[in-house]
Amino acid sequence: MPLSEHEQRLLEQIERALIDDDPKFASTVRSTDLRTRAKRKIRLSVLLVVVGLAMLIGGAVGPTVALGVLGFLVMFAGAGYAVVNYQQLSGAADMRPVDGRKPVGAERKARKSPLKSRLEERFRRRYDE
Repeated sequence: MPLSEHEQRLLEQIERALIDDDPKFASTVRSTDLRTRAKRKIRLSVLLVVVGLAMLIGGAVGPTVALGVLGFLVMFAGAGYAVVNYQQLSGAADMRPVDGRKPVGAERKARKSPLKSRLEERFRRRYDE
């Protein structure tokens, strides 16, 4: 949802005040983009997967099994690294509590019924209507 004109003006005022107050910090914040770092890390992880796959194939074709196992581990590590960084790139919300309390929807999620019973409940509601 886009910001209203009033919110945009307030944001611009805050930005100008920050630049006037601490220009070095403002330039650092402006130049730092977490998505750029995440993209770089994803490229690295894709490279790890490709290198691991090459090692795995080399270990399967060659006489050393250890090279294949090491290649699999490198490939697996690269895939895991990609998943973690993709979450940062996509902007998935971090729902971990800061103050040690449970997240807002934790109790509700714990009480949820299994998928089958939820589907049956939906079917019954549709049938009754």
